[in-house]
Amino acid sequence: KKSGRVGRDIVSCPRALVRPRQRRHRIPPWRKGDGEAAARGGALGGGAGVAGERPGRRLPHAYLQLPQPDPRWRFLACHPRLWLRVERPLRNVKEPGVYPNLEAAISAARPGDTILIAAGGTYLACNIQIKKPLCIIGGGELPDDTVLTCSRGSDNALEFLSTCKIANLTIKAELGCCLLHRSGKLTIQECLLQCEPNPLDYLSFPIVSTAIEYNPLSSSLKEQQGHGVTVVRTRIEGGAKAVRTNGTLALQRVRAIYARRSVFFWFEVGEKLEPL
Repeated sequence: KKSGRVGRDIVSCPRALVRPRQRRHRIPPWRKGDGEAAARGGALGGGAGVAGERPGRRLPHAYLQLPQPDPRWRFLACHPRLWLRVERPLRNVKEPGVYPNLEAAISAARPGDTILIAAGGTYLACNIQIKKPLCIIGGGELPDDTVLTCSRGSDNALEFLSTCKIANLTIKAELGCCLLHRSGKLTIQECLLQCEPNPLDYLSFPIVSTAIEYNPLSSSLKEQQGHGVTVVRTRIEGGAKAVRTNGTLALQRVRAIYARRSVFFWFEVGEKLEPL
């Protein structure tokens, strides 16, 4: 139908004269740089970095940024599957991460590793030096399930020259000391330190510390970190004294709970507190 007014023709025939509305697709964030990449690619000759791609274009993952580290990854190294184990092999088959004695596990460990000692056995530990941060844990339900024995003639069972932690272990020494602390911060949690009775009890000490308090004006980072021993819910039996300090550290903050068969101790060995 013809009409003298153009407006009526448009209204009467909207489909014929009005262009259909095009849908606008949302561009993902990782493809916003495709236009710039195409311009750069065309200016450089239109080549693509991957076969089969259009000239001047790149794969979407080329614009993806690396994700920020998830804090949950920090606890991955603490998973028991990644721990080093000390246990007696039933067969001659060697398993990765499993060692027959504690000294071999400490030698193979890296700073920050955890060593799990299997329960149900007695392991020999004589003058073993630990020069890197480690965590040594007994695998039993109680400290009595995992026993480390220091034979007569040895000065100590374990000697610590770095920040370490031991937990859920029984350490026995016939003559000498169970633990020798030379430097770093040592944490002893829920353990049993036992000195065997003998005529030379005055030479036996469960814990001996020879560390010297750090100098605040020292430029050495290791010395500025300080030294000390922290004992948490630990049974101490035998010996002349529970702790002997040959350095400048002193015993402080001592607490004890008397049970029917044993005594549990909480104390710290640290810098001497100056009176106010």
